[in-house]
Amino acid sequence: MIEELIERVAAEDDEAIEELSAIADTDPGRLTPHLGHLLDRDVLCPATLYRAAGADVVHRVIERIDGGRTPDDLNQLLVILAHTAHPLAESAMRRWTTQPPAGADELHISVLSYAEESGWTIGPDGSRRDLCGGIAYQWTMRETPRRADGPTCPWCASPLWIAADLDTTEPAVGAALAHTGWSGRLTIETCHFCACYTTLYSQVTPAGATTWWPGNTRPSYLGSTEPEDPPTLAPVLGPARESPYQASAWDRGGSTLGGSPDWIQDSAHADCPGCHQPMDYVGLVGGADLDEYGEGAYYLHLHRPCGFAAVNYQQS
Repeated sequence: MIEELIERVAAEDDEAIEELSAIADTDPGRLTPHLGHLLDRDVLCPATLYRAAGADVVHRVIERIDGGRTPDDLNQLLVILAHTAHPLAESAMRRWTTQPPAGADELHISVLSYAEESGWTIGPDGSRRDLCGGIAYQWTMRETPRRADGPTCPWCASPLWIAADLDTTEPAVGAALAHTGWSGRLTIETCHFCACYTTLYSQVTPAGATTWWPGNTRPSYLGSTEPEDPPTLAPVLGPARESPYQASAWDRGGSTLGGSPDWIQDSAHADCPGCHQPMDYVGLVGGADLDEYGEGAYYLHLHRPCGFAAVNYQQS
């Protein structure tokens, strides 16, 4: 079945690409024995198909980059390596920071920055840090009463929205947030409207306190706005996902705590305003789960050492 799908993908069959992508999301290891054939057919997109690539395929991609024969493919090959998250890929990407491969001068970001496409990074001390967790749970939506006299957005005066209210004493929450190092209650509050235009930061504590960060900078293009009521829904923990890759920014039921984000555009892990390092990913709240005609998705982030949470948004 998979070999047949690969042949169809090589022929640019969109339905086959969707079927293979679904396998890569639910059980990426099923594709591992077939990824060499995928590479033979020069199928480089979507790069997420290569999540579970073994050392042989990773080595072949590295050799292809080092050979410099297809510099126009460098961007996509680096995205593939990032998604493998393989030690060989990490080693090569570190090497290319000082010995750039052919075509690197045409890239818009540094080679190591590609790691964030797959949710990992290299910290200031030179060690690898995973920005995403390996466990995920569906977020289901629950009606929440509007807060009387609650805080409002300093920019648009809309009531602030609690995008997540979590407690790591609940074992599932603790497992989903283990990669962040957070212990205690985590409340992420934001402006549902202004977060659509810029990353909004809040300062958080393990006691569940959350305050608007005064350093948030209003974009000049935001202009004058009228208050809008936030969603009447808030996410609550649902069943475990089969894999950490099953969040969906498009489909109803796609909101997810933990795991990896489903970026609508390029990856956009928020940078901590305290230390300027990429923040850990917490979860995704999809517009399709908030409103019958909703679109886009809110992405939630956390950086425990500096006590910052962040929310950003993408749509097609």
